[in-house]
Amino acid sequence: MSVQGIDQLLGELKAMSALAAGQAPAQPAATGEGPDFAALLKNSLDQVNQMQQEAQAQQAAFQAGDPQADLQEVMVSLQKASLSFQTMVQVRNRLVSAYQEIMNMQV
Repeated sequence: MSVQGIDQLLGELKAMSALAAGQAPAQPAATGEGPDFAALLKNSLDQVNQMQQEAQAQQAAFQAGDPQADLQEVMVSLQKASLSFQTMVQVRNRLVSAYQEIMNMQV
């Protein structure tokens, strides 16, 4: 997997995350430098973590009998959190695969 492929995958992940959050997807910077990979990955992980915490909070409120907790919203929130987590697992798998491929290259 090339660096361009990883950047494209992370860009798609960020756009999907923005759409799931109800925001317009951010456009890449017009400068000559690309986005900081570590910061982009950490931001994506933080967003996944936030979605999971929100889903768990909604689930706990529904289980406690909160009249404001709507079953449909709880289920949609749980599905969004699950999908974002599965996407991050796939990103991790591809990063590990790319790392292993680079480590197996002969110099």
